Amino acid sequence: MPLEKVIENLNQGKASPCYLLYGEEEYLISEYLNRIIEAIVPECDRDFSLFFFDGENTDADILMKTIETPSLLGGRKVIVVKNTNIFSSSKNSADIIQKIIANLETNPEKAVKLFFTFLRITGFSIDDLRDDGWKKISEEHWREAVDGKETWEVRDKWLPRVLEICTATAFNLSVAADAEEMEQVLRKTSSTGNCIIFTTQMIDKRKKIFKAISETGTVIYFGKTRSAALQKDKLIKEAQHILQKSGKRMSPAAWIKLGKKTGWELRSSIMELEKLIYFVGDRKIIEEADVEKAVGTTSAESVFELTTAMSEKNPASALAALKRLLDQGEHHLMILTMLTREIRFLLQARILMDTKKLPPYRTGIDFGLFQKNIYPALSEMKAESNSTGDSIVSQHPFVIYNAWRHCGSFSGPNLINFLNELLKIDLAFKSSSAKPQILLENFLINTCA
Repeated sequence: MPLEKVIENLNQGKASPCYLLYGEEEYLISEYLNRIIEAIVPECDRDFSLFFFDGENTDADILMKTIETPSLLGGRKVIVVKNTNIFSSSKNSADIIQKIIANLETNPEKAVKLFFTFLRITGFSIDDLRDDGWKKISEEHWREAVDGKETWEVRDKWLPRVLEICTATAFNLSVAADAEEMEQVLRKTSSTGNCIIFTTQMIDKRKKIFKAISETGTVIYFGKTRSAALQKDKLIKEAQHILQKSGKRMSPAAWIKLGKKTGWELRSSIMELEKLIYFVGDRKIIEEADVEKAVGTTSAESVFELTTAMSEKNPASALAALKRLLDQGEHHLMILTMLTREIRFLLQARILMDTKKLPPYRTGIDFGLFQKNIYPALSEMKAESNSTGDSIVSQHPFVIYNAWRHCGSFSGPNLINFLNELLKIDLAFKSSSAKPQILLENFLINTCA
């Protein structure tokens, strides 16, 4: 169901007996969970009518008793089961493995919880895997249990470590409720007039529990947006909601500066926006200078500096930006991806210019004039061609503006040659012992020559 319709129904007092909020955008899930709670449970009643459970470690009996016990205030109870794993199956196992690897060192407790989910959906037990037991599992058996061909090759990178953590810390996780038990919980919730809300990142839509919620409740998907324009629209809606609550506004220049620093990424942009609201104090308008002072140099800003310096053929600035990114811990493959993206945009802008669909850049045309006089034609072109998120015309106007004003410094054949060079670097990363930093530095020097 569209978010706007969900909020409209809640404002009219129409609450579903159950909600499922799922997807990769954890910030949006958390934000809309709070909005649903605000609409259903008055703040003064929340001590007695609002209950939270850890979905990765939820006992079905305790959950059922919470639902069956009447509210002390006599109204509706809301039970929130966060980060539940009952919607996962072996179809999600490869994604779960990636999350285990990502959390092994920084958040071992979460890694272990995810590991227990992995065990539940694949049918393995800790006893099967301990004491190098995982090495005895045949490739055929592993592939039957774990969906994802590449997971066989990377087992040694995470399994021994997570088993070591389980043994060393003796995590005592209770057995989480399974899907069948949770279906009983759903039926009981509906009959009592209460409301249960699930949040999760991964689901298998084939599962009966998902179909049951789809039929009786409300399912909302919060997926990452590939299109830069849609990503910015999503950010603006959330930011406006936060700014309105605080009685603040942002100047256009401040928006552009924030976007440069965060790459329009939703979570980091909102975190920085909340910081800015406190930073400006009683002032109503957040200005560009406020963003410059309050928001530090982020990896997104360093990427912007790198691609801009390359496009402007400024080798000293490009090499300095590259060093900053590497010092910040950015992976060389991510940097390669961003350079490839920038060259591709320059090539597309050059093609548009050569085919007269974009006028040649003239010194003095700033972003405001571009957005007013040139961008509307590109918007029409995007609508007519149904362009994908990889197309230059689908990007944020400022990205298009930069590609347009810089592409005249490069010929089409040169840009194609640069893409071929980047492909060779990608292959060298994966097949040779050459140092990634040296390969990237040589590319930047050649591009800026």
